[in-house]
Parts: sequence; structure tokens; C-alpha cells
Amino acid sequence: MTKKQKQTLYRIIVSAALLVTLIVLDHIGTLAPLHRLVRLGLYLLPYLLIGWDILWEAVEHILHGQVFDENFLMAVATVAAFAVGEYPEAAAVMLLYQVGELFQSCAVGKSRKSIAAMMDIAPDTACIETEDGLEELDPEDVAVGSILVIRPGERIALDGIVIDGESRIDTAALTGESVPRHAGPGDEVISGCLNGNGTLRVRTTKEYADATVTRILELVENASSRKARVENFITRFARYYTPIVTICAVMLAVIPPLAFGQSWSEWIRRACIFLVVSCPCALVISVPLGFFGGIGAASRKGILVKGSNYLEALARLSTLVFDKTGTLTKGEFKVSAVLPAGCSEAELLELAALGEGFSTHPIALSIREAWGKELNLDRVQAVQELAGLGILAVVDGKEVLLGNQKLLQEKDVSFTPCNQAGTVVYIAEAGKYVGAVVISDTVKDGAVQALQSVKAAGIRKTVMLSGDRKQAAAAVGKALGLDEIRAELLPQDKVANVETLISELPKGSTLGFVGDGLNDAPVLSRADVGIAMGSMGSDAAIEAADVVIMDDDLRKLPVGIRIARKTLRICRQNIVFALGVKLVILILGALGFANMWLAVFGDVGVSVIAILNSMRTLKS
Repeated sequence: MTKKQKQTLYRIIVSAALLVTLIVLDHIGTLAPLHRLVRLGLYLLPYLLIGWDILWEAVEHILHGQVFDENFLMAVATVAAFAVGEYPEAAAVMLLYQVGELFQSCAVGKSRKSIAAMMDIAPDTACIETEDGLEELDPEDVAVGSILVIRPGERIALDGIVIDGESRIDTAALTGESVPRHAGPGDEVISGCLNGNGTLRVRTTKEYADATVTRILELVENASSRKARVENFITRFARYYTPIVTICAVMLAVIPPLAFGQSWSEWIRRACIFLVVSCPCALVISVPLGFFGGIGAASRKGILVKGSNYLEALARLSTLVFDKTGTLTKGEFKVSAVLPAGCSEAELLELAALGEGFSTHPIALSIREAWGKELNLDRVQAVQELAGLGILAVVDGKEVLLGNQKLLQEKDVSFTPCNQAGTVVYIAEAGKYVGAVVISDTVKDGAVQALQSVKAAGIRKTVMLSGDRKQAAAAVGKALGLDEIRAELLPQDKVANVETLISELPKGSTLGFVGDGLNDAPVLSRADVGIAMGSMGSDAAIEAADVVIMDDDLRKLPVGIRIARKTLRICRQNIVFALGVKLVILILGALGFANMWLAVFGDVGVSVIAILNSMRTLKS
């Protein structure tokens, strides 16, 4: 509890004690002989003790032109109640209003702590290796290329590459993944993770401002600035609602006495009840609190949501579109078949490895890995990469072609088409077809389970977009049970396909695109919700997407959807409940069937119930 909250609590306790004492004395008749002004003065003591800050804020806001807010409503209602002689009720209304405000403050504080717990992942110092030994520096002062020494149990201050030592890295604070990851020489480590029982020497690759932990914290801190449609509705609603109910209360107090000769005190009392009930704080607080809690719950699961608007869009998803390589598949290519034509498998694989000997493409790496022996690249006299086709190389003085069907067709080489699933590299030597090598990607662990869970979560349609061959894409789509597969697409084709799918959506539904965040930026931006498989926080993923799954685990996707839908459901419950209860009590108050205590429940009680309901999002 903060210092301010403690002070408010002390004021509540003292004011409550004074008020209860006065009410008891009033009830037994002790205060009856006293003059009306003396009784007023006595009840003003607990009232002013607990409510002076509300009155002061109301005056300040009026002076600044911000008349219609909850402080104004409380001030007018309670002062009017004193004016018509309802002293205990007036003091009690202010007391209970402050109880509700304290409860609200504590609830918001708890929600912020769930986010603030994440802020502890940024260490205050970094241990740097210098010529004079180890030196503790502020992470902001550490230059790129410095040697960071991370001892057991310390958090990693900056992103970098391990150059010495081995350890287990706890990434739970960033990814929600409970199983530590091994880190050794050559492995990348990111800031915010907790080092295990080994000492690591890490060469930093980013400044603190660009470090993963800094970017993540900025995203979480700024998430509240992007409001959902429901939140914007509540903001606009309160802007018009408060002045309307104030005018209605004035009319309720004035028209019956003037037009029909009714009692002024009775209708002012009804107007006071009307004002107390009409206070919109139950909605103004509980709805943003619900979204804030939902974003916090998602972040603890390793799912970063950049704003309430994206959480709401995530809840409305009906179609999910997936990239293939690196999203549904591991992006780890391996040779799955060697199909020689007029030579042995070993001869064909060696020829392919020599032709791909200078390439850094994943397919080339997989072919060389399959060959598994040392290559004499002196046998390769020339290499030319042909964009979109493959490679033309001169090996042992003979022209060798390695590529897709189009390459062999352009060079007028007759060949036998391969219908196996996977990426096919056709090979020709000296103008003669000598065989093909099939390279397959493997489906990600948990992808099948993730897609089943996505369907169970209510997603109506799942689509895969791929630049790969139809056979390869179809094999992956069939293994995963996708509804639709669209293959052999260029990046611009993917955007056009997403736009077509968006136009087919039911009203009120949204489309999400799930990609690796590295080469899918145009599609991630075009989708209603761009979801990046963050590769533990890669820059491209964080920049391009609206939602980032930090550890690349597709099984987090249905978790995020469930959190978003639960959050939106709770916020809608609060709106219906608060408006429904208030409307009933407003009508009863106007008709004279409600007293001030029921009005207090209509304001404070409804607020507390709505806030408690919103806090359920923290447990998502």
C-alpha cells in the first residue's frame, strides 16, 4: 500500500468512527436538544475529514473548465443533502465513496504490479571486463562490442553472443517458458534472462536503448495508450453522460416544486439520490482496468500485446492466416531424398554439394550437410546465381545446373518431374539430366496441437500462404489439418490474398496473420492483427507485429486468444451490469422509492463489484 493509500485509510477509519458515534448519539436522542447548526457542524467534521480532497478537486476542475466529473457529482449531491437536512446520509455518501476510491486505487495498483514485476527483468548494472579488471557500469554506458561477464544468478543486462562459458538460461520472464535453455560459445543470449549456475563471457551486440529488454518494457508501458473500441466508447459515453444526468437532476429538483407545488426538500433529496447513482466511475475505472489486466496476463505467458485495441481485435478473430516456413515449420531444411538418373546417389549428392559449395542459402547448407564430407572446392571453376531459378556452376570443367523446373526448361534440358513433397533441386551436368535432390522442412513441435486448440477456441477458418511448391505446401497443410492452402506466392501475392480474405469476413470479425516477423512485414501490417513468432524478441518481429509470441511456440496462440476473449467478455459484463443497476436505481430514485443508502450501493457497490470482476483478467 502506498503512502497516499495509507493516509486515505487512516482518514476513513477516523471518519467512520466519528460518523458511527454521531449516528448512535442521534439515534438515542442525545443530539436532539442541540441547535440545527450545531448538529450540522458535528456532521461536517467526519464529512470534511474524509471529503475535503474531493471538494477541492471539484473546485479546481470547475476553475479549469472541467465541470462534469465524478468529483463534481459527489460534491453537489452531498452539499445538497446537507442543505435539506440529511446530515448522516451526506457524510456517509462521501465516506463510502472514498472507500470505493481506495479499493479502486488498490486494485489498479495490483494490476500495475503484475506489469511492474516484468520491469524487474532489467538489471541496474552490467559487469564489464576491462584492462584493469571487472567494472560495474550502468547498462546505458556500455558500448557495443564490450565483454560482459555474467555470473551465476545474475540477469543479462545486454544482448550479445557467448564467447566463453556454458550455462542454463532462464527465459521465463520474457517467454513464459519454464524450461531453461542451454547457452554456450556462439549462442545468442538476450537481455532480461536469468543466468543459471555457470559464468558466461558475452560480447555485446546492441546498445541498451536497442536491447530486447528495453524494447519489451517500452511496449508494455505504452500499451495503455492504444485504446480498444470499448474503452473509447466508455470515454465518449462519460463525456456526454455526466452533463446529461446533471441537467436531469436539476430538472428533477426544480420542475415538480415550481410546476406542481411539490415539496422542495423532497425533490432535492431525490435529485441528490439521482446524482449519487449517476456517477460513472464503475465504468470509467473497471473497463480500462480489465484491459490492463488482460495485457498483463498475456505478458506473463510470453505474449506481448501492443495495446488494448489489439487485444480486442485478437478477441474478435475468426480467420487465422499462417506463413509456412519458420512459422508452421522449423525452417530447418534437410535432404529427404536423393533421386539419381544415370549415376549413383553418392555421385549425385557430391555434385550437388560442389555446385552449392559457395552458397549460404539454407538449401545449400542442407545439401552440404547431407554430403557430410570435406569438399575440394578447387574443382569448382565458376559459380553464377540465377535469381528465382537456381545456380549455374562449372565443376571439373563441365557446366552444372542446380535449380527448379524453370531453370532446366530455360536451358532446354529434358527431365523427369518429381512429385515428392518438399523443395526439389533438379541437377543437370553437361546438358544432361542426372537426377534430383529433395529437401524437406519439418513441422514445428506442437504445431498440430496448436491448430487443434485454435479451432477449439472458435477460429472458423485457418489458411496457409506459402511461396513454396504446391506439393510441399499441401503436404504441410494436410499434416496440420489446415482449411485452405495457397502456394507459389510472391510477397505481394500474400498481401493480395490477405485483402481478399478480409473482404470475406463476417461483420465484426477480424483476420490475424501469423508470420516470423522477418520477411512478412507487409502482410503483418495489412492484417487486422499481425502476430509475430518473436524468436525470443527479434527486432523485426517486435517492430512489424501487433502481437509478439516471444518464444516461437505456436501453442501460445490459443492461449492469447482465450485471454483476449475473456477480457472482452468481462468488460462487457461490467458495462451491462453497471448501466443496468444504475438505470433501475435512477428510476426508483426519481419516483421516490429509493433512499440515499441504495444510491450509495448504486455507485460505490457497483464500482467495487465491477472492479473485482475486472481483476479476474489478472488470473487469465
